[in-house]
Amino acid sequence: MFGDLMGMMGKIKETQAKMEATKARLDSVLIDEKSSDGLLSVTITANRTLREIHIDDSLLQDKEMLEDYLVNVLNKAITKATQV
Repeated sequence: MFGDLMGMMGKIKETQAKMEATKARLDSVLIDEKSSDGLLSVTITANRTLREIHIDDSLLQDKEMLEDYLVNVLNKAITKATQV
């Protein structure tokens, strides 16, 4: 009985180590996404951590438009990261 329990604990620790290694690998995978007109671009990791945002000055004039751009581009980037 204890042998089975020890074997299971070993497998759990091995699985946890593999998960941590996968997380670390996904942090190094970068996904770039930009708006169709190139006025806004973002870079996120495959773990969906935001790394960079570049905003064209012309978007700073219209808050509502900038918000729409951010939502659309970030959602596209997150979708790609999820697929990775």
